[in-house]
Amino acid sequence: MSKPRSAPTLDDVAKMAGVSTATVSRCLNNPDRVVATTRERVQAAVDALGYTPNFAARVMAAKRSFTIGAIIPTMENAIFARGLQAFQEELHLRGYTLLVSSSAYKPDIEEEQIRKLAARGADGLLLIGHDRDPEIYKYLESRRIPTLIAWSYRPNALAPSIGFDNRKAMRNLAERVIAAGHTRIGMISGIREGNDRARLRIEGVQDAANARGLSPDGFTIVETPYEIENGGAAFAELMAQPVPPTAILCGNDVLAVGAVRRAQDMGLRVPQDVSITGFDDIELARIVSPALTTVHVPHREMGRKAALQLVEMVETQSPGQGEQLATNIVSGGSLGPPPQG
Repeated sequence: MSKPRSAPTLDDVAKMAGVSTATVSRCLNNPDRVVATTRERVQAAVDALGYTPNFAARVMAAKRSFTIGAIIPTMENAIFARGLQAFQEELHLRGYTLLVSSSAYKPDIEEEQIRKLAARGADGLLLIGHDRDPEIYKYLESRRIPTLIAWSYRPNALAPSIGFDNRKAMRNLAERVIAAGHTRIGMISGIREGNDRARLRIEGVQDAANARGLSPDGFTIVETPYEIENGGAAFAELMAQPVPPTAILCGNDVLAVGAVRRAQDMGLRVPQDVSITGFDDIELARIVSPALTTVHVPHREMGRKAALQLVEMVETQSPGQGEQLATNIVSGGSLGPPPQG
């Protein structure tokens, strides 16, 4: 009986390609750092031999799992999709695998997932927003797991962040709404408890209203989970007031689309009868009719830079550098002057 054929090794690939084992390793783990001709020669040898990298050996040699964990609040809509896609693409280029889980905006679930990812040897973690028990940061520090925050920028926080100023971004949008002539303003917000993005966006609208001397009686907030149907229900609630708002700012585009749909179901014209704005500038903002006036968030830039920063933190054990990204207002057809009369 013939002896079983042994699996090809890294040395076998290096010999066939005519390069060193170090070059083969770079081709497999960091292909962007190797010239194309060498990379193609190594890949041809890998294919010819049927070589499969020994992940366990790689982990032991590097003392890393080459795995990054990300915990996002929800997978039910596209709020985080574009940024997370860019995050994953950049990690892939650097030889890392991404594990994603969702907390459903529940702090206890997020903490459980953080501990499970740590137990599975995640080299680093991406978390959304800063609002969580400080003991969690202490736990991650004790485990020496680099942690980066996205979607919210806060200097001098317990963890570095690659994000934007939610309060300022929403204030700028609210100022645009007020400049259009609106004094009776409503807001459909996400649940602000445990969600610094929702809280800061509410504060941004309040800042703009206070700066223009608007009465607090002219600003009503409805908090609701981020779903299209909930945006519609919250819109109906705001419009049922004795003196309804002439403009409604929504905490994100998902809620805004729900509001636009409910307005149309109620026979109201947007923006002639009521203006509606969003936040995030996801695809929904352009598909809905009229297109939303919204805040553009640089999702892909944020995801890419977060990946670069987190990999650097993992590989150099550095504390990380935060970065504030700019947002801007995208004008659509959903914002106009208040109705006359």
